[in-house]
Amino acid sequence: MKIYTKTGDKGQTALYGGTRVSKASARVDSYGNIDELNSFIGISKSHITDEEVLKQLKKIQFDLFTVGSEAATPVDKLMLANGKSRLPLIISDTEIEELENWMDAFEDKLEPLQYFILPGGGKSATFLHAARTICRRAERSLVFLNESEEVRPELIKYLNRLSDYLFVLARYISKINNEPEEYWNPNER
Repeated sequence: MKIYTKTGDKGQTALYGGTRVSKASARVDSYGNIDELNSFIGISKSHITDEEVLKQLKKIQFDLFTVGSEAATPVDKLMLANGKSRLPLIISDTEIEELENWMDAFEDKLEPLQYFILPGGGKSATFLHAARTICRRAERSLVFLNESEEVRPELIKYLNRLSDYLFVLARYISKINNEPEEYWNPNER
């Protein structure tokens, strides 16, 4: 089987379930942003050595494929004719709570925030900050999609929590790598 199909040469693509849409549609944009986020988390992983963090990020990448597969599926195609779900997995409150628990554990090891943090704090932390901003874009694109087509709220909630996780993780990685954080303090211009 060849990787290229030539079916998208005219600017159309097939969603999960077979519906063909423009590659410029809100749905395609949303799962494209999720795919970009997943790739950027992979870049971040290549600069991290902490085994527990790498395990968490691998799980997040897996979960992002789950989010992306649902974002690529119109709501009317989520269920098969036999009443079973088209998708083998969906994001639930369990994955959202997992992110919250990981964040809480990292925050217990960090100094409380007093100022906004400038994105940076070493190479791995900087990539995590960039992943956080891509995550925010992915979240905004799902919210935009939800204005015209239904999106399960758990998907938006997951991305919202994930961006917080990436922020806290960037701070944690800076700390364990002894990389100083830089602050945005308007009084020190």
